[in-house]
Amino acid sequence: MSETITFTNARLIDPEGLAETEGGLRIEAGRIAAVGEVKPEGRVIDCGGKCLAPGIVDLGVKVGEPGERHKESFRSAGLAAAAGGVTTIVTRPDTAPAIDTPEVLEFVTRRAVEASPVRIRHTAALTKGREGREMVEIGFLLDAGAVAFTDCDHVVADSKVASRCLSYAKSLGALVIGHPQDPGLSKGAAVTSGKFASLRGLPGVSPMAERMGFDRDMALVEMTGARYHFDQITCARTLPALERAKANGFDVTAGVSIHHVTLNEFDVGDYRTFFKLTPPLRAEEDRKAVAEALASGLIDVLCSMHTPQDEESKRLPFEEAAAGAVALQTLLPAALRLYHNGTMSLAHLFRAMSLNPAQRLGLDGGRLVVGAPADLVLFDPDAPFVLDRFTMLASKSKNTPFDGARMEGKVLATFVGGRQVYGGEG
Repeated sequence: MSETITFTNARLIDPEGLAETEGGLRIEAGRIAAVGEVKPEGRVIDCGGKCLAPGIVDLGVKVGEPGERHKESFRSAGLAAAAGGVTTIVTRPDTAPAIDTPEVLEFVTRRAVEASPVRIRHTAALTKGREGREMVEIGFLLDAGAVAFTDCDHVVADSKVASRCLSYAKSLGALVIGHPQDPGLSKGAAVTSGKFASLRGLPGVSPMAERMGFDRDMALVEMTGARYHFDQITCARTLPALERAKANGFDVTAGVSIHHVTLNEFDVGDYRTFFKLTPPLRAEEDRKAVAEALASGLIDVLCSMHTPQDEESKRLPFEEAAAGAVALQTLLPAALRLYHNGTMSLAHLFRAMSLNPAQRLGLDGGRLVVGAPADLVLFDPDAPFVLDRFTMLASKSKNTPFDGARMEGKVLATFVGGRQVYGGEG
């Protein structure tokens, strides 16, 4: 049960008003009851000048249930999320089997409620088995609670199938999430093409594969009028096309993973497989351009793209190793690099990590206003630490590219619906 809690002496991060103020906040019955100058009631937490912000809404998290529970369970993902200030996980349907029927969706929904200390919402597959051949029952899955539809990095190559999916989604008001990548060009690629790929002898993919995939999907959006979210925009060449699409009034948004705004292709170094991602890490010029687009609001959402892989799938030659990295627990401290280097304010960061994903999915969160859910994170943005993946990460899988990295920013406490799920005696 939630309790009445008053936070005093806090640095309030308001992503809706893009403001930072000093003051307090009180929560009652699981919701925010007062903000600003508040009278202490119930349990009082002196924040000591530390930051209090809306909990992170992480769009695009891989959880291994069903099929790969040894990599990540709802319990371990929920604990990692709570430790990272993530109060709502939005899962991907790339499970085994895929989340492509109401029955599978109802199973994972029930499992998540039983096991996780944080909120979990689910996206469903766009086509059956994510095979790109036959559309799922979008209406039934919406009724079962799906918040969006995506085949993740299995791009629907058949444009006729994709157009039918988008047309049907449009008729029901459903959000479709797409992965902008030309599947033919990107097949078998391990890194971004260029001098580095050639020196390392690794198969590369041109950044234009992203732009080509974006242009194809935007043509389908223009044809169908569907609501569309691009899961990851990682290349400078895609940004002008995204800007034109928004200027033309299409209902499109875009996201980027934390790794693509904080790391670049040279971090792969001597074939370090923890840095093998989908899409691959880009040139430093692309990283800077994408970070600036995130700061300006052209890119709407910053997410973890949390992808747990076991040790066996990473301890392989770079070309054969599985792609992906865990990031639920490192999302906030890694994102704070953009704050410390002056790229974004804290309010702008939480706009991208909390407010924008919540609004895009129609969720009631991401705000510090009276009546909003008391999903909160208390953190110290300046606290330094060195990440040890074995002793610090709650995820079952430990495949983080930040192992051994010096980071700044520690989560002190996390609250979901007014209930403390991390920190102190919570």
